[in-house]
Amino acid sequence: MAQTSQLGSGLAGLTELGFERVDVESASTQVIPMDGHRCKVIATRPAMGTLVSLTVVARSQHRAEDAIGRAFQEMDRLIAIFNRYDAASAVSQLNDAGRLDKPPTELVRVVSQAQKYHDLSRGVFDISVAPLVDLFGNNAGGGPSRSEISDVLELVGAQHIGVSRRRIQLDRSGMRVTTDGIAKGHIVDGVARVLERRGIREYLVEAGGDIRVSGTKSRPWTVAVQDPHRSGRFPDTIRLTAGAIATSGGYERYYDPGRNFHHIVDSKSGSSPQHSDSVSVIAPNAMAADALATVVFLMESSSGIAFVEALSGCECLAILRDGTQVKTTGWSRLAQRP
Repeated sequence: MAQTSQLGSGLAGLTELGFERVDVESASTQVIPMDGHRCKVIATRPAMGTLVSLTVVARSQHRAEDAIGRAFQEMDRLIAIFNRYDAASAVSQLNDAGRLDKPPTELVRVVSQAQKYHDLSRGVFDISVAPLVDLFGNNAGGGPSRSEISDVLELVGAQHIGVSRRRIQLDRSGMRVTTDGIAKGHIVDGVARVLERRGIREYLVEAGGDIRVSGTKSRPWTVAVQDPHRSGRFPDTIRLTAGAIATSGGYERYYDPGRNFHHIVDSKSGSSPQHSDSVSVIAPNAMAADALATVVFLMESSSGIAFVEALSGCECLAILRDGTQVKTTGWSRLAQRP
C-alpha cells in the first residue's frame, strides 16, 4: 500500500520563499494507528515561510515523537544560520560585512555546493542575485526600470564569491547572497538525517516545495504534483522509496501587475524567466533537487530537460506556461497516472 503526500500543498509555500515569518495555522500532531502494532505520526509546524510537515512510521509512538522533536530542533538550528531576514544569522553577517571569518560548517557546505551548481549550469544558478530579488521586491508597482536593473547587475556574479573553511568572501562591494534556492533543501536533508540517526526508516519530510522520503518497496510514498493554475488537480503522481523531489515556480508571487517579475531571477539578463510555470526535479537528496529545480526553471525547457537527462539519478517534469508537460525519459518509470 502506498503512502501519499500532495506536493501541491507544499507549492503554496512558494509564495514566501526566503525565511520570512508568515501567519499560518499553529503546530499540530496527529497519531494514526497502523497494522502490525505500528503507528504513523504526522507533525506540522510553521517555518521557512511555509508549513513543514514530518510524517514518521514507527512501532513506538514515543520513538516517533522523540525523533520528530529532535528533527525540529535541528531545523530551527539550521534556519538560524541561513535566514537572511535575521540580522544575527551567518548569511546576514556575511552580507553586511562582505566577508565572514570562521563561517559555520553548514554555510560553507551550502555555498560550496551553490558554486558547484553555478559551474555545472554554466552560470545559470547564482546565489549572488540577492540585490536583484530585493530590487524587484522593493518596486512592487510597475517593476524596476531597465537602468535600475543594469546598475544592480554590476553586483551580481557568483564567480566573485570565495569560499573556504576559514572564510567566505564577497569580492565586490555591495554584493549580497541569497541561499533560498538551495538552503531549504539542505535543511530538509538535515531533518532527514536526524530521523535516520534516531532509528526511523520510514518517513516523509515536506517543506514547501521540497520533499525527502524514505520508504520500502511494499510501502512507497506517492507524491502528487499539483497543476500550477488549478487547485486540486494533479497532472502527475510519482512513487518514491528514497530520495527527494523539489518544485520551483514563479506563478504564486509576482511583484508587478503585468506579472513579469517574480522571485526567481536570471542573473545574466536581470529578468524573471517566463518559459515554465513549474519545474519538479527528483534527485538523491533535497539540496540537489532544490538547486536543480531552480536551474531548470531558469532555462528554456528543452535545454533544462537535456541538462537533467545528463545527470545520474535525476529526473524532471516541467509544466510550461501553456500547460504542456515536458519530462525526462526516466520520469515515466516513477510516475503513475492520477
